[in-house]
Amino acid sequence: MIAISPDRLAAIIARREELQAEMARPDLDSTRLVALSREYSEVEPVALAAEEVGRLREETETLEAMTKDEDPELQAMAVEELDSNKTALAEAERALALSLLPRDAADERSAILEVRAGTGGDEAALFGGDLLRMYSRYAEERGWRVEMISASAAELGGYKEAVISITGAGVFARLKFESGVHRVQRVPVTESGGRIHTSAATVAVLPEAEEVDVAIDERDLRIDIFRSSGPGGQSVNTTDSAVRITHIPSGIVVSQQDEKSQHKNKAKAMKVLRARLYERERERLHSERAGQRKSMVGSGDRSERIRTYNFPQGRVTDHRINLTLHRLPEILAGPGLDEVITALIAEDEAERLASLDD
Repeated sequence: MIAISPDRLAAIIARREELQAEMARPDLDSTRLVALSREYSEVEPVALAAEEVGRLREETETLEAMTKDEDPELQAMAVEELDSNKTALAEAERALALSLLPRDAADERSAILEVRAGTGGDEAALFGGDLLRMYSRYAEERGWRVEMISASAAELGGYKEAVISITGAGVFARLKFESGVHRVQRVPVTESGGRIHTSAATVAVLPEAEEVDVAIDERDLRIDIFRSSGPGGQSVNTTDSAVRITHIPSGIVVSQQDEKSQHKNKAKAMKVLRARLYERERERLHSERAGQRKSMVGSGDRSERIRTYNFPQGRVTDHRINLTLHRLPEILAGPGLDEVITALIAEDEAERLASLDD
C-alpha cells in the first residue's frame, strides 16, 4: 500500500480551496486569472482523488471497529465489507500517488516520428516500411492525424528513412517508449533458400516543439537549396525547391524535398529541426535530474535494442519488460500495438511509484 500522510491529503484539498477563493476575487486581472485557472485544472483532479482516499480511510477505520462489535450480525457484515473496502482504498491510493508523480511536460504534445533502416539492406528498408505503416494505422485508430514530412523510398519497397508528424492529444505520452532499435526475424522476399534473416530499423519519437520552446537564431543556420532527387538520383523536380538546413552550433542537419514549394519544404524542415533541438535539451535536463536511477522501460536511447518481431513464431517480444505476445499480425496491423504500449506505460508507472519509497 502506498502511504500518503493525512497532512499531505489536507494540504492538497486546502490548495484547491485557496485557488477557488483567489479566483473569486473581483479585483483579479485576466493574466492572473488564466494562471490560477491553469493551476486549478491541475489541482482539482488530485484534490478529488485525495478526498476519495480520505473517505475510504474513514470507512475502513469504521468497519475495522465494527468487526469487534458484540453483535454477531453487525460483525459479519463489517468483515464482509472490509475486504472490498481495503481493495478500493489501495486502488484509490495508487491513483492518487500516480497523480502526484512529476509529469513529463511533453506528454500532451503531438510528436515527430522517425524511422531509419538499419542493418539488413533491402530487408531493413522493407521492415522500416512495415513499422511506419504500423504507427500510421495505430495513430488513425486513435483519431490522430498523420502527415508525411519526408521519405527516402528504397528501390524494392519500404523506406531507407521516413519522418512523419502525428498530431493529437497525448500522442507523445503513448509513443515515447517506442524510441530504440526494432529487430525483425523473417525470410526475406529476396531469399530463395528460405533462410531466416535478422534485420533492424531505428525509431525515434520526438515531442513536437513550438517556436516559443526553442529559440533559433537565423544566424546559426546554413540553408542550402538544391534540386529534389528520387531513388537512383534521378531528378523528380524541375526547380531548386529542396532544402537542407544545418544548425551550426549543434551540427544537426535536416533535409526536406517532398514538397514542390521551397517555402513548404523549409517550413517542414524547421519543424523537424525544432523537435530535435527541443528533445536534445530535454535529454540534457533529464540526465541532470535522473541521478543514478534509470527506468526499466528505457531512457529512449536509440542504440538500445527494445523489441523483436519474429515472423516464423508469430511473436513480438519487448525486451525491456520481458513481454511476449503471439499476436504479430495484429500488432503490425496497428491496433494490436496498444497492448504493448499500455504494458510499457504500466511498467513505467510502477517503476516511478517504487522510486517514491527510495
